[in-house]
Amino acid sequence: MSTAKKILGNTVIQVIGRAIMAVVSIGILKAVSDFLSVEGYGQYTAVYEFLAFFGIAADFGLFTIGVREMSKGEREKSFIAGNIFGMRIVTAAVTMALAVVLAFVLPQYQGTFIPIGISIAAISVFLAILQGTVSSVLQVELKMEYATIGLVGGKVLSFLWMLAAIYYFYIGTPTQEAFDQLMIAGVVGNGFALAFTYFYAAKYAKLKPLYEKTYWKEIFTGAFPYGIALVFNMIYFRIDSVMIMFMKGPHELGYYGPAVRMLEILQVIPVYFMNSVLPVLSKALKDDPKKVERILTLCMNFLLMASLPITIGIYLLAYPIIFLITQPEFLSQVDQGIYGSDVALQILCIAMAISFNTSLYNYSLVALGKQSKLLWINGGAAVFNIVLNLFVIPHWGFRGASWSTVATEVFILLVAGTLVRRYLKYRIDWKSFAKIGFSAAVMAGVVWLLKEPSYEWLGLQNLNVILLAGVGCFVYVGLLWVLKAFPEEVRKRVGV
Repeated sequence: MSTAKKILGNTVIQVIGRAIMAVVSIGILKAVSDFLSVEGYGQYTAVYEFLAFFGIAADFGLFTIGVREMSKGEREKSFIAGNIFGMRIVTAAVTMALAVVLAFVLPQYQGTFIPIGISIAAISVFLAILQGTVSSVLQVELKMEYATIGLVGGKVLSFLWMLAAIYYFYIGTPTQEAFDQLMIAGVVGNGFALAFTYFYAAKYAKLKPLYEKTYWKEIFTGAFPYGIALVFNMIYFRIDSVMIMFMKGPHELGYYGPAVRMLEILQVIPVYFMNSVLPVLSKALKDDPKKVERILTLCMNFLLMASLPITIGIYLLAYPIIFLITQPEFLSQVDQGIYGSDVALQILCIAMAISFNTSLYNYSLVALGKQSKLLWINGGAAVFNIVLNLFVIPHWGFRGASWSTVATEVFILLVAGTLVRRYLKYRIDWKSFAKIGFSAAVMAGVVWLLKEPSYEWLGLQNLNVILLAGVGCFVYVGLLWVLKAFPEEVRKRVGV
């Protein structure tokens, strides 16, 4: 099997798995938002947004650096994987412990479900970090189907645990104990995912935590710039939720939370794709520089092809989407001056589209060994985002934070794109871009025209979003195929 087919297959498997997880996540969002209401869901969101900062500090870029190092083949995989496993156990334990201590100190969290929730969810995050470490071995081997099955199975277990808590043990009673059970569900699911992934990864490398002082120092030195860059990345991506909580309270964050969760589900597409590309790009930079331009061009086309229809579809159908995944109280009532989660979703989907395409530049810098540049890019973005939020959140709440996220993504795209141009030669395939844009525009027109009449068809009402998504996908993919916008390798694979 060719390398291109392996990358595509590895990405498709992960995307399919993520699609299943997305359905389950939407079910979780629906059940939890119904159970906790807007303010309670704001507290639920606050727990994971708070822990996200510590989780990325524990990762510190070690997953990506580990994939890169194992791809080079200069050292034994078991040696690399074991040392990185040991490093992440230490960093995860320290950062999660710090998170728990701070949760009980911060005055904004007192009198809420949040401190105890963070104490339990910290275990869940710890297990997720270890699962990510183990899966790096499978990523190098392009065998991510095993890690994907583990994650899907864990997500389903978490969902079942939550359903039992919400609809059997604590019906209509969102107490501290009930809230804690929602956190415990994550521990159960991530524990299963880690065990399943470990079992299969152990077939390709020995996964015993190692402590090789010299190598730890070498890896930490190499990962430090990228790790700090990821921390800054998390700051500009997550700080808005924390600032909304501190400046506006859990009710305002409750509106923002569902939109953020929806986009988190979708933003793993470029991550999975670029994680699959990274080993190949790193090898090409070392052995076959002429191949690099082709790889980058194909990546740009794929990321635009994936992001454009998703963004347009979400923007046009934000209201019925939020209606289906939450409760009516989360929706906008503009005539009463109330802006809901649907408005946040419309704005944030623009930021998502930009971030899809930014991921190519970020991973290119890592493949080049220029991850230190990301430190300055993401650091600048974090400062830009925080300063902007200080001005907009007090006046416009989550709407201001949403537009601040869009502005920050534009900043990163321009700076990172300009920087990569200095190191790599690549061309923009404007012909393919035009085909993708035309197909997306036609799709948008069809969805817009059918949006109102389909509401009445067969009594669908807001369920028409499912029909519209299917029709839109058929129109878009069909036009891409007719216009031959898909890469030649894909068309040959299908026999056309």
